[in-house]
Amino acid sequence: MIRRVAMISIHTCPLATLGGKETGGMNVYVRDLSRELGRRGIAVDCFTRSQNPAVPRINKELGPHGRVMHLPAGPETPYDKNLVVDYLPQFVQGILDFARCEGLTYDVIHSHYWLSGLAARDLRQAWGAPIVQMFHTLGQMKNAVASGPQEWETDRRIQAEAEVMAFADCLVAATPLERAQMVWLYGADAGKIVVVPCGVDLNLFRPVPQDEARQILGLPAGRRVVLFVGRIEPLKGIDTLLRAMAVLASDGASRQEDLSVIIVGGAPGAGAAQVKSELERLQHLQAELGIEHLVTFMGAQNQDTLVYYYSAADVTVVPSRYESFGMVALEAMACGTPVIASKVGGLAFTVQDGRTGFLVPDRDPELLAARIRSLLDDNGLRHQLGAQAAHWAGRFGWPVIADQILGVYDQAQSAVEPLAQVCSG
Repeated sequence: MIRRVAMISIHTCPLATLGGKETGGMNVYVRDLSRELGRRGIAVDCFTRSQNPAVPRINKELGPHGRVMHLPAGPETPYDKNLVVDYLPQFVQGILDFARCEGLTYDVIHSHYWLSGLAARDLRQAWGAPIVQMFHTLGQMKNAVASGPQEWETDRRIQAEAEVMAFADCLVAATPLERAQMVWLYGADAGKIVVVPCGVDLNLFRPVPQDEARQILGLPAGRRVVLFVGRIEPLKGIDTLLRAMAVLASDGASRQEDLSVIIVGGAPGAGAAQVKSELERLQHLQAELGIEHLVTFMGAQNQDTLVYYYSAADVTVVPSRYESFGMVALEAMACGTPVIASKVGGLAFTVQDGRTGFLVPDRDPELLAARIRSLLDDNGLRHQLGAQAAHWAGRFGWPVIADQILGVYDQAQSAVEPLAQVCSG
């Protein structure tokens, strides 16, 4: 029986503001899963690296039975995640000291991202608790879609991912494709990989009447709104969206008068220089395309506000080159907003083409523009896909997903049944 979980998220805090270089779907996943487990009376201690010595070491914002521990690991400032690996011994020792001081033992170690997986190995040696590992993104896949060496992940990460896949007791993949990629690219043991999709907070992300959402945000009622939510980085394909909007704008002046593109994302912190560089590149591109008047960069927004952006939009666009799952797509659909996404990675599973939105090839602005146009010009189709999207997203509520994760925990702990049978059916 699972009573206490050590949740390891070294390089990024689950309570951090979303939209920055190192904050996104993984933060939401760790936070919301921890809260759902806490609601069931399971104690969850989430360990993350301190990035500000003024922040309390122990934070209880995860709700009942949940805590976030900010432990020193190198400089207590935003820091390059690829250099954090050098401070893993300090981080692990901090966790061991904390557990020893409080007299705690853990039934399972749930580690997120490759850095946390490396730390989990030392914790397992000390505690004897099994490791359940999630990567959220894979370095090999990011390298496969990178535009150049400046976007490549390090050899150290790639090697570490292979090591973690070899020693972890259970690996969780968000989609069958991610499971296959672990096997194909890293030689992972398929028998210990369980597919469990990501969840969505259906109490937060729900359909809000569009007029009400726009009034709350101060947006004009009569405009057609195209929304992007995510980190400001090349991998997210925002340049493709801008080029698609230029194609739409070329349809005629009347189309431009009521068209608006809102881009939500971009926070200070680790990687702030890269975010700034990409933002400047995108702003230069929109000027080159002559669509500055159509595009508004809103910066990072908290989750409570995102629900209104999703509901205010006519369509949410996810033009990424790679996504292991596509949390933004799921959140938008839960709000009843159709999604147009690149047919890459987990998005091909998260978005149902022709039913909850559309899938298009990545880096194809012309086809993306055509799909955006089809939804903006057809109210009936847009409303139909939006209703179907909300219904589809209802399958991914956290109570359902947490049940499956608890099944993985139990199986990793007991090893009575083959892991591949967990969550089947």
